[in-house]
Amino acid sequence: MSVRELVILGTASQVPTRHRNHNGYVLLWDGEGLMFDPGEGTQRQMLRAGVAAHDLNRILITHFHGDHSLGLAGVIQRVNLDRVPHPVTAHYPASGERFFKRLRYATAYRETVKLVPEPVAGTGAVLVDTPSYRLEARRLSHPVESYGYRLVEPDGRRILPELLAERGISGPDVGRLQREGEVGGVTLDEVSEVRRGQRFAFVMDTRLCVGVRELAEGCDMLVIESTFTDEDEALATEHGHLTAGQAGRVAAEAGVRHLVLTHFSQRYDDPSLFESQARAAGFDGELTVARDLMRVPVPKRR
Repeated sequence: MSVRELVILGTASQVPTRHRNHNGYVLLWDGEGLMFDPGEGTQRQMLRAGVAAHDLNRILITHFHGDHSLGLAGVIQRVNLDRVPHPVTAHYPASGERFFKRLRYATAYRETVKLVPEPVAGTGAVLVDTPSYRLEARRLSHPVESYGYRLVEPDGRRILPELLAERGISGPDVGRLQREGEVGGVTLDEVSEVRRGQRFAFVMDTRLCVGVRELAEGCDMLVIESTFTDEDEALATEHGHLTAGQAGRVAAEAGVRHLVLTHFSQRYDDPSLFESQARAAGFDGELTVARDLMRVPVPKRR
């Protein structure tokens, strides 16, 4: 059975708190694991959340600030220690190549796993196209080069039983129709409709910009930073961040189904503020204020 869920390892911005670890997120997607922004302490949070090194196929770094990348050294070494049996691909801003290399070889260890560096440059691009998803990147607006990431599942077809019955197709012929596209002069298009593929986006440190909106557009799940509350919008803009209200407005305008707010400043103790401000900005879909070690299912297909 396919599993699509987000495992939240940490939710703090800049510095951890007593209740929030540095950033860290793993998207489990049909047997693949994509780790986003492993901050300091990620390896231990993986243990607590039940995520194994063997689960990881890709590591995606949005930018090279410490709260988003200092855990990379430990994760890479754990992947090698556990002798993960498949290659692991690393995506990160090309301008941070020197940081990536320093973290990769921060200390001595035995390399047993093929780590494939695939840096991102320019305004963004399609990074890989697999049968399960297309992985895209978009440039964001932060004091250092930063990218957001987006997974898009290919559209499929949904068979409509009433149309099958009208055309007298049943039993093994249904499977033949799906495999071959036509049975007895009846085409698959005549008895089915497009089933829109799922979409997931991960948006960390950034001001409002075109990239944020492009990543969020039509997403089933949007994981997005909301470092500040609306009262501190000027501070957010100055430091290259979003407020909860801005995140909620982006999600509402983009038609997001499930909004996950995260990356909270240590200055706030009441997490309900983030939800109330995102709601006040117009978002009325499913909303999660992230907590460490949560598991959040990706919404089922429409």
